Amino acid sequence: MQWTRRTDLAVEAKEIWSESVQETTALSGVQAEDQTAHGYPVTVVRILDQTGEQALAKPQGTYITVELDSLNRREEDAFRRGVFALRDQLLPLLRLGQEDTVLVVGLGNRAITPDAVGPMTAKHTLATRHLVDKLPEHFGAFRRVAVVQTGVLGTTGMESAEVVRAISQRLRPDRIVAVDALASRKLNRVCRTVQLCDTGIVPGSGIGNNRAALNRQTLGVPVVALGVPTVVDAGTLAADLLEESGRGATPSAAFEGFGGDMIVTPKEIDAQVADVSKLLGYALNCALHEGLSIEDVDMLTS
Repeated sequence: MQWTRRTDLAVEAKEIWSESVQETTALSGVQAEDQTAHGYPVTVVRILDQTGEQALAKPQGTYITVELDSLNRREEDAFRRGVFALRDQLLPLLRLGQEDTVLVVGLGNRAITPDAVGPMTAKHTLATRHLVDKLPEHFGAFRRVAVVQTGVLGTTGMESAEVVRAISQRLRPDRIVAVDALASRKLNRVCRTVQLCDTGIVPGSGIGNNRAALNRQTLGVPVVALGVPTVVDAGTLAADLLEESGRGATPSAAFEGFGGDMIVTPKEIDAQVADVSKLLGYALNCALHEGLSIEDVDMLTS
């Protein structure tokens, strides 16, 4: 089988496809559009049919990529703008009614920093289902939200999909939001990019350890996925660096098996994962509960 660069980002899959045909062929079944939200670049990729699925190796749906370089540069008001940029992209994917119940799922292993985006985002997400039901006089304006951290198969003995399916059958949520770490092809996108999509997610795909999928087909509920790339495959990184150095295209065969299962992550990954997880949690809170401000979320999560 031909070696291919590993990425979980639809925008990068489109880049890889374009490079493979040297941009001489139109990409059928895929639409792409560049936008700006609160000062952040946004790319929307829509996979429309089976032709697009085969070209990008991703299911039909909408994939939104938000670039967060301003946040990493600590620009003024970058966090606030990032929260509302992500909120604005989430709302049309969620399509929630006021009475809807949402289950937020933090996927991954909190003990391994590059895999801790899901659990750390869950920590910043407001669980309100019990409050709305028990104290409607104070929390009646909130949406019912339940939050769970699934852990990983190696420590729980259960697939994340099994855990989510069992909880979903009990709670019967109207939407599921799954948060997980992803893989990118480029180091400059690690912890600087968020991908949102309406097609669900495969836990562990970022490190090539694919588990059972979480999507509408497996759970019976629409699943919106939020992902942040925290690692780069060693072979993919080496191939891209060689090409960027001006040495021309690299034959795929030269990198087949290169690095084995080795992945690369920045030395500042602890701080970067903490920052982006807080951003995701706050954006989720503002999307799930209309009218919340950053200050409101600060107070409610403190």
